[in-house]
Amino acid sequence: MTNKGYFHRVSALSPTKLWINNVTVEEARTAIDAGAVGCTQNPTYTWRILSKSSEATHAADIARGLLQATKDDNEVVIRLQRQLVFAVAQVFLPLWESSGGKLGYVSIQGDPFQEEEDAIIEHARASRKGGPPNIMCKIPATANGIKAIEVLAAEGVPLNATEVMAVRQALDVCETWAKAVSKMDNPPPSYYSHIAGIYDEYLKDYVVRHSIDVSADALAQAGLAVARKCYCMTKSRWPDMGFIAGGARGLHHFTEMVGADVCITINWAGTADKLIERDEPVVWRFYNPIADYVLDELLQKVEDFRRAWQVNAIESEEYEKFGPVVYFRKAFEQAWDSARKRIGELRAQM
Repeated sequence: MTNKGYFHRVSALSPTKLWINNVTVEEARTAIDAGAVGCTQNPTYTWRILSKSSEATHAADIARGLLQATKDDNEVVIRLQRQLVFAVAQVFLPLWESSGGKLGYVSIQGDPFQEEEDAIIEHARASRKGGPPNIMCKIPATANGIKAIEVLAAEGVPLNATEVMAVRQALDVCETWAKAVSKMDNPPPSYYSHIAGIYDEYLKDYVVRHSIDVSADALAQAGLAVARKCYCMTKSRWPDMGFIAGGARGLHHFTEMVGADVCITINWAGTADKLIERDEPVVWRFYNPIADYVLDELLQKVEDFRRAWQVNAIESEEYEKFGPVVYFRKAFEQAWDSARKRIGELRAQM
Protein backbone atom coordinates (compact mmCIF):
# COMPACT_ATOMS: atom_id res chain seq x y z
CA MET A 1 0.00 0.00 0.00
CA THR A 2 1.03 3.61 -0.53
CA ASN A 3 2.65 5.09 2.56
CA LYS A 4 0.32 7.89 3.63
CA GLY A 5 2.00 8.19 7.01
CA TYR A 6 2.27 6.03 10.12
CA PHE A 7 -1.18 6.61 11.62
CA HIS A 8 -2.98 6.18 8.31
CA ARG A 9 -1.20 2.84 7.95
CA VAL A 10 -2.14 1.85 11.50
CA SER A 11 -5.82 2.48 10.66
CA ALA A 12 -5.56 0.63 7.35
CA LEU A 13 -3.73 -2.42 8.72
CA SER A 14 -5.36 -2.79 12.14
CA PRO A 15 -8.56 -1.84 14.02
CA THR A 16 -6.53 0.62 16.12
CA LYS A 17 -7.31 4.33 15.77
CA LEU A 18 -5.54 7.55 16.71
CA TRP A 19 -7.12 10.14 18.98
CA ILE A 20 -5.22 13.27 19.95
CA ASN A 21 -5.00 14.84 23.39
CA ASN A 22 -5.14 18.46 24.61
CA VAL A 23 -4.56 20.07 21.23
CA THR A 24 -4.89 23.61 19.96
CA VAL A 25 -7.07 24.33 16.94
CA GLU A 26 -4.02 24.28 14.66
CA GLU A 27 -2.72 21.05 16.18
CA ALA A 28 -6.18 19.53 15.69
CA ARG A 29 -6.05 20.28 11.96
CA THR A 30 -2.56 18.80 11.70
CA ALA A 31 -3.60 15.71 13.67
CA ILE A 32 -6.63 15.07 11.47
CA ASP A 33 -4.42 15.27 8.38
CA ALA A 34 -2.15 12.71 10.05
CA GLY A 35 -5.05 10.32 10.71
CA ALA A 36 -6.65 11.34 14.02
CA VAL A 37 -10.36 10.52 14.27
CA GLY A 38 -11.13 11.91 17.74
CA CYS A 39 -9.83 14.11 20.52
CA THR A 40 -9.67 14.14 24.30
CA GLN A 41 -9.27 17.36 26.27
CA ASN A 42 -8.89 17.31 30.05
CA PRO A 43 -8.98 19.90 32.88
CA THR A 44 -5.34 20.88 32.26
CA TYR A 45 -6.27 22.14 28.81
CA THR A 46 -7.34 25.69 29.66
CA TRP A 47 -4.15 26.37 31.58
CA ARG A 48 -2.08 24.93 28.76
CA ILE A 49 -3.69 27.37 26.32
CA LEU A 50 -3.49 30.36 28.68
CA SER A 51 0.11 29.76 29.73
CA LYS A 52 2.16 28.93 26.68
CA SER A 53 0.06 28.23 23.63
CA SER A 54 0.16 30.19 20.42
CA GLU A 55 -3.51 30.82 21.17
CA ALA A 56 -2.87 32.38 24.61
CA THR A 57 -3.67 35.93 23.50
CA HIS A 58 -6.90 34.83 21.87
CA ALA A 59 -7.87 32.84 24.98
CA ALA A 60 -7.16 35.83 27.23
CA ASP A 61 -9.36 38.00 25.03
CA ILE A 62 -12.21 35.51 25.37
CA ALA A 63 -11.67 35.46 29.14
CA ARG A 64 -11.89 39.25 29.36
CA GLY A 65 -15.27 39.11 27.69
CA LEU A 66 -16.44 36.43 30.10
CA LEU A 67 -15.26 38.49 33.07
CA GLN A 68 -17.93 41.04 32.19
CA ALA A 69 -20.64 38.41 32.61
CA THR A 70 -19.80 37.00 36.05
CA LYS A 71 -17.89 37.88 39.20
CA ASP A 72 -17.02 34.21 39.78
CA ASP A 73 -13.51 33.47 38.48
CA ASN A 74 -14.13 29.73 38.58
CA GLU A 75 -17.20 30.13 36.40
CA VAL A 76 -15.04 32.05 33.93
CA VAL A 77 -12.64 29.09 33.76
CA ILE A 78 -15.56 26.73 33.11
CA ARG A 79 -16.99 28.91 30.35
CA LEU A 80 -13.58 29.58 28.83
CA GLN A 81 -12.81 25.87 28.76
CA ARG A 82 -16.05 25.23 26.92
CA GLN A 83 -15.39 27.87 24.29
CA LEU A 84 -11.85 26.62 23.68
CA VAL A 85 -12.93 22.98 23.45
CA PHE A 86 -15.93 23.85 21.28
CA ALA A 87 -13.55 25.51 18.79
CA VAL A 88 -11.57 22.27 18.51
CA ALA A 89 -14.82 20.31 18.18
CA GLN A 90 -15.72 22.46 15.17
CA VAL A 91 -12.50 21.29 13.49
CA PHE A 92 -13.52 17.66 14.03
CA LEU A 93 -17.17 18.25 13.11
CA PRO A 94 -16.84 17.41 9.38
CA LEU A 95 -15.42 14.02 10.36
CA TRP A 96 -18.37 13.46 12.71
CA GLU A 97 -20.81 14.39 9.95
CA SER A 98 -19.18 12.27 7.23
CA SER A 99 -19.04 9.21 9.53
CA GLY A 100 -22.68 9.45 10.57
CA GLY A 101 -21.76 10.36 14.14
CA LYS A 102 -19.34 7.47 14.67
CA LEU A 103 -16.06 9.42 14.58
CA GLY A 104 -14.92 12.97 15.22
CA TYR A 105 -15.85 13.28 18.89
CA VAL A 106 -14.08 15.75 21.18
CA SER A 107 -14.42 15.12 24.90
CA ILE A 108 -14.62 17.72 27.66
CA GLN A 109 -14.21 17.20 31.41
CA GLY A 110 -15.41 19.58 34.12
CA ASP A 111 -13.98 21.19 37.24
CA PRO A 112 -11.88 18.56 39.08
CA PHE A 113 -12.84 20.17 42.39
CA GLN A 114 -16.56 19.68 41.69
CA GLU A 115 -17.02 15.96 41.20
CA GLU A 116 -20.25 15.38 43.10
CA GLU A 117 -22.86 13.53 41.05
CA ASP A 118 -25.08 16.58 40.51
CA ALA A 119 -22.16 18.81 39.51
CA ILE A 120 -20.91 16.26 36.98
CA ILE A 121 -24.37 15.91 35.45
CA GLU A 122 -24.92 19.67 35.32
CA HIS A 123 -21.59 20.30 33.58
CA ALA A 124 -22.19 17.54 31.05
CA ARG A 125 -25.67 18.76 30.18
CA ALA A 126 -24.47 22.36 29.80
CA SER A 127 -21.58 21.28 27.57
CA ARG A 128 -23.86 19.24 25.32
CA LYS A 129 -26.51 21.96 25.15
CA GLY A 130 -24.08 24.75 24.31
CA GLY A 131 -21.64 22.94 22.05
CA PRO A 132 -21.45 21.20 18.68
CA PRO A 133 -23.12 17.78 18.39
CA ASN A 134 -19.75 16.00 18.47
CA ILE A 135 -19.04 17.02 22.06
CA MET A 136 -18.48 13.96 24.25
CA CYS A 137 -18.69 14.32 28.03
CA LYS A 138 -15.74 13.02 30.00
CA ILE A 139 -16.73 11.61 33.39
CA PRO A 140 -14.42 10.40 36.20
CA ALA A 141 -14.88 6.71 36.97
CA THR A 142 -15.44 7.28 40.68
CA ALA A 143 -18.50 6.24 42.68
CA ASN A 144 -20.12 9.64 42.02
CA GLY A 145 -19.05 9.60 38.39
CA ILE A 146 -20.52 6.16 37.78
CA LYS A 147 -23.84 7.33 39.23
CA ALA A 148 -23.68 10.27 36.83
CA ILE A 149 -22.93 7.91 33.95
CA GLU A 150 -26.13 6.01 34.68
CA VAL A 151 -28.18 9.22 34.38
CA LEU A 152 -26.38 10.70 31.37
CA ALA A 153 -26.21 7.47 29.37
CA ALA A 154 -29.98 7.06 29.76
CA GLU A 155 -30.33 10.57 28.28
CA GLY A 156 -28.34 9.55 25.22
CA VAL A 157 -25.21 11.56 26.05
CA PRO A 158 -21.98 10.32 24.38
CA LEU A 159 -19.62 9.51 27.23
CA ASN A 160 -15.94 8.96 27.96
CA ALA A 161 -15.46 7.47 31.43
CA THR A 162 -11.93 8.48 32.42
CA GLU A 163 -9.49 7.95 35.31
CA VAL A 164 -9.86 4.16 34.97
CA MET A 165 -6.86 2.60 36.67
CA ALA A 166 -8.31 -0.72 37.88
CA VAL A 167 -10.07 -3.61 36.18
CA ARG A 168 -12.96 -3.30 38.62
CA GLN A 169 -13.54 0.32 37.55
CA ALA A 170 -13.79 -0.72 33.90
CA LEU A 171 -16.28 -3.48 34.72
CA ASP A 172 -18.44 -1.17 36.85
CA VAL A 173 -18.48 1.53 34.17
CA CYS A 174 -19.45 -0.90 31.42
CA GLU A 175 -22.13 -2.64 33.45
CA THR A 176 -23.70 0.68 34.48
CA TRP A 177 -23.62 2.05 30.93
CA ALA A 178 -25.04 -1.14 29.43
CA LYS A 179 -28.01 -1.15 31.80
CA ALA A 180 -28.70 2.53 31.13
CA VAL A 181 -28.81 2.13 27.33
CA SER A 182 -30.39 -1.33 27.24
CA LYS A 183 -33.67 -0.04 25.81
CA MET A 184 -32.05 2.15 23.13
CA ASP A 185 -31.93 0.91 19.56
CA ASN A 186 -28.87 3.00 18.72
CA PRO A 187 -27.06 4.33 21.79
CA PRO A 188 -24.46 6.99 21.04
CA PRO A 189 -20.80 5.95 20.93
CA SER A 190 -19.32 5.79 24.42
CA TYR A 191 -15.93 4.80 25.79
CA TYR A 192 -13.95 4.26 28.91
CA SER A 193 -10.35 5.43 29.15
CA HIS A 194 -7.72 3.33 30.86
CA ILE A 195 -4.77 5.58 31.76
CA ALA A 196 -1.84 3.17 31.44
CA GLY A 197 0.95 5.73 31.13
CA ILE A 198 -0.06 7.74 34.17
CA TYR A 199 -0.52 4.48 36.08
CA ASP A 200 3.03 3.44 35.18
CA GLU A 201 4.35 6.85 36.21
CA TYR A 202 2.54 6.54 39.54
CA LEU A 203 3.88 3.02 40.19
CA LYS A 204 7.47 4.14 39.59
CA ASP A 205 7.05 6.72 42.32
CA TYR A 206 5.09 4.27 44.49
CA VAL A 207 7.83 1.62 44.61
CA VAL A 208 10.43 4.26 45.48
CA ARG A 209 8.32 5.71 48.30
CA HIS A 210 7.67 2.25 49.73
CA SER A 211 11.23 0.96 49.13
CA ILE A 212 9.96 -1.96 47.06
CA ASP A 213 12.60 -4.00 45.26
CA VAL A 214 10.92 -4.86 41.97
CA SER A 215 12.54 -5.42 38.60
CA ALA A 216 12.35 -2.61 36.06
CA ASP A 217 11.31 -5.16 33.41
CA ALA A 218 8.21 -6.13 35.36
CA LEU A 219 7.35 -2.58 36.41
CA ALA A 220 7.49 -1.32 32.82
CA GLN A 221 4.70 -3.75 31.84
CA ALA A 222 2.26 -3.00 34.66
CA GLY A 223 0.03 -0.44 32.97
CA LEU A 224 -0.21 -2.35 29.71
CA ALA A 225 -0.95 -5.57 31.59
CA VAL A 226 -3.94 -3.97 33.34
CA ALA A 227 -5.05 -2.36 30.07
CA ARG A 228 -5.04 -5.73 28.30
CA LYS A 229 -7.06 -7.36 31.06
CA CYS A 230 -9.59 -4.48 31.07
CA TYR A 231 -9.97 -4.77 27.31
CA CYS A 232 -10.35 -8.54 27.20
CA MET A 233 -12.85 -8.69 30.07
CA THR A 234 -15.05 -5.85 28.81
CA LYS A 235 -14.90 -6.43 25.05
CA SER A 236 -16.28 -9.93 25.38
CA ARG A 237 -19.25 -8.83 27.49
CA TRP A 238 -19.94 -5.32 26.20
CA PRO A 239 -18.61 -5.12 22.64
CA ASP A 240 -20.39 -1.82 21.97
CA MET A 241 -18.49 0.00 24.71
CA GLY A 242 -15.35 1.53 23.25
CA PHE A 243 -11.90 1.46 24.83
CA ILE A 244 -9.58 4.47 24.87
CA ALA A 245 -5.96 3.97 25.88
CA GLY A 246 -4.82 7.21 27.48
CA GLY A 247 -2.14 8.90 29.52
CA ALA A 248 0.76 7.86 27.29
CA ARG A 249 4.17 8.53 28.78
CA GLY A 250 6.22 6.75 26.12
CA LEU A 251 5.91 5.70 22.49
CA HIS A 252 5.33 2.13 23.65
CA HIS A 253 2.00 3.16 25.14
CA PHE A 254 0.88 3.51 21.53
CA THR A 255 2.86 0.86 19.70
CA GLU A 256 2.19 -1.92 22.24
CA MET A 257 -1.57 -1.36 21.91
CA VAL A 258 -1.65 -1.69 18.11
CA GLY A 259 -3.83 -4.57 17.00
CA ALA A 260 -6.67 -4.07 19.45
CA ASP A 261 -9.98 -2.40 18.59
CA VAL A 262 -9.00 0.65 20.59
CA CYS A 263 -8.60 4.39 20.24
CA ILE A 264 -5.24 5.55 21.58
CA THR A 265 -5.10 9.17 22.66
CA ILE A 266 -1.67 10.80 22.72
CA ASN A 267 -0.19 14.28 22.80
CA TRP A 268 0.86 15.79 19.50
CA ALA A 269 4.25 17.17 20.53
CA GLY A 270 6.69 14.54 21.72
CA THR A 271 4.55 11.51 20.93
CA ALA A 272 2.44 11.70 17.75
CA ASP A 273 5.05 13.74 15.89
CA LYS A 274 7.80 11.32 16.98
CA LEU A 275 5.87 8.28 15.78
CA ILE A 276 5.29 9.96 12.43
CA GLU A 277 8.99 10.78 12.21
CA ARG A 278 10.05 7.20 13.04
CA ASP A 279 7.45 5.70 10.66
CA GLU A 280 7.97 2.19 12.00
CA PRO A 281 6.31 -0.89 10.49
CA VAL A 282 2.77 -1.52 11.73
CA VAL A 283 3.02 -4.62 13.93
CA TRP A 284 0.20 -6.07 16.02
CA ARG A 285 1.63 -6.23 19.54
CA PHE A 286 -1.44 -5.96 21.76
CA TYR A 287 -2.02 -9.70 22.02
CA ASN A 288 1.54 -10.53 23.06
CA PRO A 289 1.26 -12.40 26.36
CA ILE A 290 2.47 -11.01 29.68
CA ALA A 291 4.95 -13.46 31.15
CA ASP A 292 3.85 -15.27 34.31
CA TYR A 293 6.98 -14.17 36.16
CA VAL A 294 6.02 -10.53 35.53
CA LEU A 295 2.54 -10.94 36.98
CA ASP A 296 3.84 -13.02 39.88
CA GLU A 297 6.39 -10.40 40.87
CA LEU A 298 4.01 -7.47 40.55
CA LEU A 299 1.21 -9.20 42.45
CA GLN A 300 3.55 -10.31 45.22
CA LYS A 301 5.39 -7.03 45.71
CA VAL A 302 3.22 -4.12 44.55
CA GLU A 303 -0.06 -3.70 46.43
CA ASP A 304 -1.44 -1.04 44.10
CA PHE A 305 -0.88 -3.36 41.16
CA ARG A 306 -2.78 -6.13 42.94
CA ARG A 307 -5.69 -3.75 43.58
CA ALA A 308 -5.73 -2.72 39.93
CA TRP A 309 -5.37 -6.25 38.55
CA GLN A 310 -7.62 -8.40 40.72
CA VAL A 311 -11.32 -7.99 40.03
CA ASN A 312 -12.45 -7.94 43.66
CA ALA A 313 -9.49 -6.14 45.24
CA ILE A 314 -11.11 -2.70 45.29
CA GLU A 315 -14.62 -1.33 45.89
CA SER A 316 -16.35 1.54 44.09
CA GLU A 317 -16.24 3.74 47.19
CA GLU A 318 -12.43 3.46 47.07
CA TYR A 319 -11.94 4.60 43.47
CA GLU A 320 -11.72 8.29 44.28
CA LYS A 321 -8.94 7.68 46.84
CA PHE A 322 -7.06 5.02 44.87
CA GLY A 323 -3.45 6.16 44.59
CA PRO A 324 -3.10 6.46 40.79
CA VAL A 325 -6.49 8.18 40.51
CA VAL A 326 -5.44 10.74 43.13
CA TYR A 327 -2.11 11.19 41.36
CA PHE A 328 -3.83 11.83 38.02
CA ARG A 329 -6.43 14.20 39.47
CA LYS A 330 -3.78 16.23 41.28
CA ALA A 331 -2.38 17.37 37.93
CA PHE A 332 -5.88 18.45 36.92
CA GLU A 333 -6.38 20.36 40.16
CA GLN A 334 -3.04 22.15 39.91
CA ALA A 335 -3.70 23.25 36.34
CA TRP A 336 -7.26 24.32 37.17
CA ASP A 337 -5.96 26.39 40.09
CA SER A 338 -3.38 28.01 37.83
CA ALA A 339 -6.03 28.89 35.26
CA ARG A 340 -8.23 30.35 37.98
CA LYS A 341 -5.34 32.49 39.25
CA ARG A 342 -4.67 33.73 35.73
CA ILE A 343 -8.31 34.74 35.41
CA GLY A 344 -7.96 36.63 38.69
CA GLU A 345 -4.95 38.47 37.27
CA LEU A 346 -6.88 39.41 34.16
CA ARG A 347 -9.73 40.70 36.32
CA ALA A 348 -7.32 42.83 38.36
CA GLN A 349 -6.02 44.42 35.16
CA MET A 350 -9.48 45.58 34.07
